[in-house]
Amino acid sequence: MTQATTIPSTLEAAKIFFVSYSTLPDGSQQIEWLGSIMIWVLIAMSVMSVGLITSALTRHRKRVIIPNAVADAFLRSCTTGSPNEARAIVAADGSDFSRMALAALDTLPLGRAGAVDAAEQTAEECAARRFRSIEILNVFAQISPMIGLFGTVYGMIVAFQTVAATGGQADPALLAGGIGTALVTTFWGLVVAIPALLTYATVRNWIDALIAEGLEVTLRATASFAARGQQP
Repeated sequence: MTQATTIPSTLEAAKIFFVSYSTLPDGSQQIEWLGSIMIWVLIAMSVMSVGLITSALTRHRKRVIIPNAVADAFLRSCTTGSPNEARAIVAADGSDFSRMALAALDTLPLGRAGAVDAAEQTAEECAARRFRSIEILNVFAQISPMIGLFGTVYGMIVAFQTVAATGGQADPALLAGGIGTALVTTFWGLVVAIPALLTYATVRNWIDALIAEGLEVTLRATASFAARGQQP
């Protein structure tokens, strides 16, 4: 009997995380449609956020931005090989590091300063492009708590209307609907915001560090050509 009673009560408690209910004076329940819509909007955002987080973590890894094999081969060519050999290595790769290296090699005939400027400008463009691709996570992190706060305000309005309608003698069960909506929407807002903001900050730092590493390798490698007086 205890187990049979506990399972239905657990299911009833879990329902409040997906649908907002209000209790009428006669004890019956009705769905709070506005509160429920906000809950489902936040649930949909949480599902989308999982996809965005997965995409951000896979698209901005080190082997995508600065592949070790390409960087090592490029360094060896710059140290012992020819500029044309080094150019062929990075031209066959589409990573951000290769774009910086190509920009530096193409402008190396104009002088070392020109190569440095070209590589730095390309690095800034690559970083900006990657920052834009993860900006949606920052938007989710900023918007979802606001939606949750909107639900909180709405739920408290419903609760206070119940208190007013009963002349200040509202049964706690009648207040549970509004208070539940307030807390559940806040809960889902935080569920979306915390992982999104954490991932956005982490991946942004990754991008910044990896682009800086790629630029440093590019400048160090092309300096070898400048020191030997070689040009593409």
